[in-house]
Amino acid sequence: MKIIPARQSDAQFIGSAVVEAIGTEIASGLAGEHHTVADVIDLFASLATREDSQYSYLNTLVAVDDDGKVVGACVAYDGAMLHELRKPFFKAVTERLGLDLADVEDECEPDEFYLDTLAVLPEHRGKGIASDLLRASIARAAGCGKPAGLLVDKINPLARKLYERVGFRKVGERPFVHVLMDHMQYPS
Repeated sequence: MKIIPARQSDAQFIGSAVVEAIGTEIASGLAGEHHTVADVIDLFASLATREDSQYSYLNTLVAVDDDGKVVGACVAYDGAMLHELRKPFFKAVTERLGLDLADVEDECEPDEFYLDTLAVLPEHRGKGIASDLLRASIARAAGCGKPAGLLVDKINPLARKLYERVGFRKVGERPFVHVLMDHMQYPS
């Protein structure tokens, strides 16, 4: 298993990983009545092909197995860039899904390196891949001189245990699409 920078050709996996990470409830909410979760995956995949999006392949590390298959991903970026990086997301959601997300709160702090998305294929979970992706992303945060930060759903104890095992600690609460989550950081 290797952790490597994502390639543009990994965009479809990144799109699926984002939807896996946000969950079907939020993805279905984005899809609305006239679209499907598959449409939402395609939206995130198209954003992953870009260089100016928070979901860009340039902001993503992937876990690749010995056969070269991508089995996990972590999307992370400098929190100070959030407003600029999410402009393409807001535009795409409006144009493709007919939603206006102007009232969505910031999910990260400008003084942290934000781990936006972490997902590992179900058949590869429990093998340390998520921990490896987190550690590699923490190293990227250290390179920016910022603590790594993330949000975890209050009703996801398995994710919380993973983050705590790696060294993240709760520093407060933050909303994510109007749902209050625990804000965790790994000290810089």
